[in-house]
Amino acid sequence: MTDTPGWASPGSAPSDGQETGASGPADAAGRPDAAPPADQSGEQPQGPGVKWSKEQPPPGQWSAPTGAPAAGQAPPPPAGPGWGGQPPPGYGPGGYGAPGHGGPAGYGAWGTGWGGPPPAAKPGVIPLRPLGVGEILDGTVSTMRAHWRTVLGITLVVAVFSQVIVILLQRLVLDSTSNQVLSDPNATSGEVGRAMGDAMLDSGAVFILSLVATVIATALLTTVTSRAVLGKPVTTAEAWRDARPQVLKLFGLVILLLLICLGVIAVGALPGILVATTTSPLGGIALAFLGGLVACVPALWLAVRFSLASPALMLEKQGIAKSMSRSAKLIRGSWWRVFGIQLLAGIIAGLVSAVIAIPFFALAMVFGGGGMSAFLSGTPNVGWAYLIITGIGAVLGSTITFPITAGVTVLLYIDQRIRREALDLDLARAAGVQGYGSDAPASGS
Repeated sequence: MTDTPGWASPGSAPSDGQETGASGPADAAGRPDAAPPADQSGEQPQGPGVKWSKEQPPPGQWSAPTGAPAAGQAPPPPAGPGWGGQPPPGYGPGGYGAPGHGGPAGYGAWGTGWGGPPPAAKPGVIPLRPLGVGEILDGTVSTMRAHWRTVLGITLVVAVFSQVIVILLQRLVLDSTSNQVLSDPNATSGEVGRAMGDAMLDSGAVFILSLVATVIATALLTTVTSRAVLGKPVTTAEAWRDARPQVLKLFGLVILLLLICLGVIAVGALPGILVATTTSPLGGIALAFLGGLVACVPALWLAVRFSLASPALMLEKQGIAKSMSRSAKLIRGSWWRVFGIQLLAGIIAGLVSAVIAIPFFALAMVFGGGGMSAFLSGTPNVGWAYLIITGIGAVLGSTITFPITAGVTVLLYIDQRIRREALDLDLARAAGVQGYGSDAPASGS
């Protein structure tokens, strides 16, 4: 049984005007009929109806049935809304849903009721709060999908330009016979040393050009990503117009960062180089390689420390030194997190690039490289056909991987500023989110 309003309680108590203890059909005056006289034995006759006990309680002492008020008592107040009687803590006035209790406009107090924190505003590709790794990667892919025309135009131009330079260097400037010398068991130590130097120069030139192209793409895609965060479209012309005043500073920043990293590696390899040029070429080469490998550790630390300098320079319109200082400040205490996310993005970009480049490499070996046997023997024919076919694969791979690395770098910069400087409030105002942050809790650090 229940006492919920609207439900009748079974077994109601007698009414106030009826005498308890008497029952039976009423007479014409409305009074209950008197009990029939007892017989000589003192026993009451047994009728077909209900059998009554001889002893009855005095009038007015019937107990009220469960759920019904006793005679002369006021009924209990109706049950409140919900499943119990009273509403749970946090609901109703002053609880969840009440105005003026923190959080963005349209949300009530969270943390005092049953609900969790209200979802952050998301005017664009990311929510305006500290981001996780998956949200950074998802924001990068969402930017590529939402602004694919602009992203494709930027990355394709940068990839084609950089790859043309790489092909010309490999064919006209760099020595392509180093692989043959290194695979020749009869080569002298001097020839091996020169071949290793040429191979390192070849790989270094390709790496530097790829790095410069990546940073340029990052600079041009910074505007696209920042507009995508706000949910606003942008064209290639607008992205170039926004990036053009900072391009020279960006090149200066790139050159300075390359010199710093290469200088650290050169210092580590310097003892081996001195040994190779004076006494033992092979021993000096091994020592130089080992010293350079050890020096890569501080070079990597510096590279990650200044990895957010490019978006800081482009978005904050800062100088070279100031942007490097900003990057170091934003990454302080988060080096391993930034390094891990950038390493993951690099692995993803490398896998995507390999999946695209491997079929073109196989075609290049068949049609312009002398076949797989020549490649396995270390004497491939690196001609124009080979370079052009592999270059096409590299362009297609770079067109997809540039937005991944660039988008992750820009979103990491935005995420670090949200964590340290509450940039989400400025972004919400720029995106036109009404009332965001008026009572919102502070961003996490």
